[in-house]
Amino acid sequence: MTEPDTTLCFPDLGELLNKLKFEPVDGKVWVNERRAVLLDLFSLASFRHEIVMSLGVERAKGFFMRLGYYSGLRDAELARQLHPDMPPEKAFLTGPQMHALRGMVKVVPLYVEFRPEEPHFHASFEWIDSFEVEIARTHLGPMGEPVCWSLIGYACAYSSHFTGLEIQYREVECQGHDDERCIIVGKLAHEWDDAENFRQLFKISPLIDEFYELQSRIVALEKQRLDASDIPPALGEAPPFTSALKVIDQGAPSDVTMLLIGETGTGKEILARRVHSMSRRKEGPFVAVNCAAIPPELIEAELFGVEKGAYTGATQSRSGRFERAHGGTLFLDEVIELSPRAQAALLRALQEGEIERVGGTRSQRVDVRIVAATNEDLAMAVQQGKFRADLFYRINAYTVVVPPLRQRRNDIGLLAEHFRKRYEHKYQRNTQGLTDRAMQALNQHHWPGNIRELENIIERAVILTPENQSISEELVHSSVRVSTPLAPEHRVDAASGTLKAVCSEAATLERIAEQVLDQRIELAKLEDHLLRSALRRADDNYTEAASLLGMTRAAFAYRVKKSVKEP
Repeated sequence: MTEPDTTLCFPDLGELLNKLKFEPVDGKVWVNERRAVLLDLFSLASFRHEIVMSLGVERAKGFFMRLGYYSGLRDAELARQLHPDMPPEKAFLTGPQMHALRGMVKVVPLYVEFRPEEPHFHASFEWIDSFEVEIARTHLGPMGEPVCWSLIGYACAYSSHFTGLEIQYREVECQGHDDERCIIVGKLAHEWDDAENFRQLFKISPLIDEFYELQSRIVALEKQRLDASDIPPALGEAPPFTSALKVIDQGAPSDVTMLLIGETGTGKEILARRVHSMSRRKEGPFVAVNCAAIPPELIEAELFGVEKGAYTGATQSRSGRFERAHGGTLFLDEVIELSPRAQAALLRALQEGEIERVGGTRSQRVDVRIVAATNEDLAMAVQQGKFRADLFYRINAYTVVVPPLRQRRNDIGLLAEHFRKRYEHKYQRNTQGLTDRAMQALNQHHWPGNIRELENIIERAVILTPENQSISEELVHSSVRVSTPLAPEHRVDAASGTLKAVCSEAATLERIAEQVLDQRIELAKLEDHLLRSALRRADDNYTEAASLLGMTRAAFAYRVKKSVKEP
């Protein structure tokens, strides 16, 4: 039906007009109990133009549809209050009256079919002199789609809220789209083929989320990108580090197999990248492998590749890290974790320059430089039979000991400032730097986690520090408590390259157990004291306190609750 249905009658306009009140002295306009504001069309047009230019047509469309939607919700509520005893088909037409009363558009009903008992809804209206059409004509120009966005949003919200059904409208003709008139059709949402896509327009899609996601992608790409002509910076002025760096730089241009010995977190991979970038292979690939992160039964396939059918699950042939590193550098971190078979294959690759895929029948030449790294004593591992002696002597040709951070006290401030600037840029935050007492706290820390621990602490501090304020001593101390693990049983001595025993977790537990038993401390009291101490140290932060005790937050909260209930 394209002509007005003369049987459709609007409710008496007088009741609606009585809800409209002007209080010019107080500067207020009221529609029922809701305050309204009168805006001229030029202001609305300028605003829409700015939104379209800033967000693009699709986002602007959703924005204005939601604007109309919120208005339609309230008007449906008012319509039900005004005409509680009127047949719903007639009371429904209060919405079009309100549209006209607001100066938005004249609404002419073409047909309305509303049977709530089935349920069934089908309606069509003509819009005359739409304010959004006028805006499009005067400020936006011809559009490739209908332009009455907020009016459609209003119609959807009003009809859905009034009927209790999900009603969706489409503007099938629009004067802003070079049609002769504006016609809308509404029906139950599931009757439209594109109902779900249309529904998405009414969901808020914050730009900030996309900005953060894009920022994360950019940071990840920047981290992955390493120009062949760039040499990764190795920050440090302390003599133990500069001496090691000098040895690395001297050996980098050659093809000698290099072994980096140092504790976890001392930056061995950064130094391996530096070796690659200063070598004749800098145009080739740099491939890093953490041998400890790969199961022993899969390490051979990861390093040397696998042929289809070599074992259950090998459904296709694939290259290994050696092949991918051809012409470049292969960094083997935690090389001591290689299985005996992988060690034998690695030795052959180093001596003969050949590898053979798992399940393969032929050898292939590879041109790869090896930089290996470990935080354990390889010589001791050879004596214990954990590492091949011939492989040890092959990769031990050019050894560099990377000093731990506690032996580089002069570099702590330099590294902290470097990480502060990095994470301020990453998270788009500004701080006033570290206070003197915060820097003193960093200098006094033992740094079992080395540079990686320092980086994590500074990242956390940057996130938690209020905008344009200094990173405080208290925040640094709390970050140190969160990041510091129990000390490992052995550490590498930077001066000799050998391992030195330190206080282990097992020894600490044994000492505590002896004290508890000697003083006959009840287990319940010990647990209660531990829980409360963790809460005090974490400033009553349950998540942080649970982390200190190696527990989940839920388990920690349960034990605290249980402890409180017990006498």
